[in-house]
Amino acid sequence: MSSESVRLSVPGRAIVRSPVAPLYKEPFVRSPQISQRVCGHEVEVLEVRDDWYRVRGSDRYEGWMHWGFLSPARDNGSSNGALVSLGCVVKDDGGARRALPLGARLLHGDVAESGETIAEHELSNRFPRDAKAITISAQKMFEGVSYVWGGVTPWGADCSGFVQTIFGLHGVPLPRDAWMQAECGSPSGALLELRPADLAFFSDREDKRVTHVAIGLGGRKLVHVALGRGGYAIEKLDDATDDYVRALRERFLYSRDVLISR
Repeated sequence: MSSESVRLSVPGRAIVRSPVAPLYKEPFVRSPQISQRVCGHEVEVLEVRDDWYRVRGSDRYEGWMHWGFLSPARDNGSSNGALVSLGCVVKDDGGARRALPLGARLLHGDVAESGETIAEHELSNRFPRDAKAITISAQKMFEGVSYVWGGVTPWGADCSGFVQTIFGLHGVPLPRDAWMQAECGSPSGALLELRPADLAFFSDREDKRVTHVAIGLGGRKLVHVALGRGGYAIEKLDDATDDYVRALRERFLYSRDVLISR
């Protein structure tokens, strides 16, 4: 495909065509990855610099994305009934296969060959806005994931990307970064009193700026994707023999309830 065939209107709208598209801090590939967008999701195109576009997602988070990951939004059809991947492999109308991560949307012409998909309008039934359901998804959907700065999928995630994806799956939109998520909802309890689906916030900085977020499970447990664990982990917060848990308890700031009703 030539570069001219995917040039986008500025301002305008585009759609992610790759399974996972990195979002960069600056318009060059050596810049840090700050987040990701997944296939089938629309972005607002704000600015262009050579082969790079500054884009904004539905969560209002902005960054730079290379044109190779994008197509004009009009190229995405809806004849597939807006299917959402729960982890699947698809074949496009040209016969090419690709894996799609959790939360990706199938593009026009895609046919699921293995794994699982769900119609977008059925998401709220399968993934209700319920604390218990959220904790179940948090423990199952990202199990075994490695820590990747800026990641948002079970192929690699950071703490806030994990939280945003899980809550978004259950119809609870949250902003991208941990410090932004810390401004949502209302105050909740102490660390050892976390309720299911409470968000717990931590800091390893002298100024106490939020640097980490986890999801409460109740029963003095939480689940998170942590650099200190290399990725996914469930913590027993009353385990006095675990040095990492002791550090977590020292770095705890506060918790928030981001569910409107329980």
